[in-house]
Amino acid sequence: MSPNLTTERLELRLIRSSDDAFILQGLSDERVTKYYAVHYHTLEEVQEQMKFYQELIESQTGIWWTFSLKGESGLIGACGFSSIEPEHRKGEIGFWLLPEYWGKGYIPEAAGAAIKYGFENLNLNRIEAIVEGGNEQSEKVLQKIGFACEGSLREREIKNGQFIDLVYYSILRSTWTQHLHQA
Repeated sequence: MSPNLTTERLELRLIRSSDDAFILQGLSDERVTKYYAVHYHTLEEVQEQMKFYQELIESQTGIWWTFSLKGESGLIGACGFSSIEPEHRKGEIGFWLLPEYWGKGYIPEAAGAAIKYGFENLNLNRIEAIVEGGNEQSEKVLQKIGFACEGSLREREIKNGQFIDLVYYSILRSTWTQHLHQA
């Protein structure tokens, strides 16, 4: 259904059920999940996430990839879409990366490939990103790849017993095309 994606330094492939140990590695690390909606402790718990990825594909409401450095088998991160609404031609992007690979530009590169796929293959016109307040690194990534901040919803959700803000970003197909020509 979905081709593998390749960038200058990365190879992205569709998440598969055998990736559960890697997904647990990332989504059990508190540095990764500090601003993430889920956190897992066991392989049994992570099966919920694996089911989520599979249901996205089956319902055609999303698609997620894992990615590795080109020519290497070890996975380093994941990115993809959820909340795809074909009738409105929009989807929501998400991403995460193992901490030992932070600061090397891998997320903008992987997310850029996913965004290109979203606009060119999924026929999206709008890609959204929702960032928890305080997650400055994700905001910087989104700004770097051409997303615009649309505003904050103050104290929108409760996480760990505390109200958190959600910051909304988006990129439109027309903006993305302009961003590509400026890059």
